[in-house]
Amino acid sequence: MDYNLFGNSDLNVSKYALGTVMFSTNGLVEAGAMDQTTANYMVDYALDQGINHFDTANMYAKGDAEVIFGKAIRDKRQDMIISSKKGFQLIDKPTDTGALINVDSSIDALLKRLGTDYIDLYYVHCWDGQVDVSETVQEMNELIKKGKIRHWGVSDYNGWALAKTHTWAVENNMIPPIAQQIYYTPESREAEYEILPAGKELGIANSIRSPLGEGLLTGKFTRNKMFEPGTRQGNGWPETYIKNPDLFYNLIDLLQDVASKHKATVPQIVLAWLRDRPNVDSIILSARTKEQLHENIASYNLKLTNEDISQINDLTALEPIYPSWHRAMNTLDRASNAEKVYLDEYIKLMDRKNQTGL
Repeated sequence: MDYNLFGNSDLNVSKYALGTVMFSTNGLVEAGAMDQTTANYMVDYALDQGINHFDTANMYAKGDAEVIFGKAIRDKRQDMIISSKKGFQLIDKPTDTGALINVDSSIDALLKRLGTDYIDLYYVHCWDGQVDVSETVQEMNELIKKGKIRHWGVSDYNGWALAKTHTWAVENNMIPPIAQQIYYTPESREAEYEILPAGKELGIANSIRSPLGEGLLTGKFTRNKMFEPGTRQGNGWPETYIKNPDLFYNLIDLLQDVASKHKATVPQIVLAWLRDRPNVDSIILSARTKEQLHENIASYNLKLTNEDISQINDLTALEPIYPSWHRAMNTLDRASNAEKVYLDEYIKLMDRKNQTGL
């Protein structure tokens, strides 16, 4: 397992992280139910495989996942980098609205559920456009001063919101976010437009959540096979959004072909592709069973060929949007390292279209 400093921080984080969305006796969704013994095993196995980053959130079964994970920590806290998140409404009351509501009481309840004195990284779970960015920055800085968190981050922000938050913090001599948690898969690559390069440019680590598309990219769902009961998508999970069904099914077909060539599984191919994508610092794995955990972590040793990567990249290439296509055409030589790889891919796509007369 490889490690890297997380953004502009002292956190030395493993490339793979273990998410706890399934750590719950009642489940975030029905498919997520897990007993304590299994949760203990998953934490131990992850640590044995070199994973030191563990991610949770107060919305996972309304805190129950944090309780299960807290019990699974046992005497291993010193070996862990723990992140959690707050921001979604948990109770149906007007007073529980907004990313910063009851921050102090929420962090205290979180620490109690986890059985620890502090967490290493606390994410604002979603952008709140009704709250001035100064409030968010100051609240997170207060938690750092109190010793309840070491660092803070954001989740599912637009590129401009990320930049606005970071800029306000730096200009006001406060601690900016050191990481962002985002959705990014070969089926959904929109983060390449601005979010991934923005993170890199600002010194903010890019941590990828739901790398298997919240169950969409497991290979269990194909043109001829619907989701099975007992899986996340099969139990009525509302996410995610498939923009182009034809492209999605073509991708599944391709992933199955590549997996067959490597004697691997579709999830392993997806994770291997993500692992080596530019500007990706961390990938959060989630597993419902021991077998899934073993399979996902084993993908770290899978090496895709250049042909494999090109096939996946070409099939799922993003259509360049303005000003990306304009900059790729006219100012490619002035691009930063964080964005140049994406502009190069736009050029290749535009060239292919020009050659076919489209």
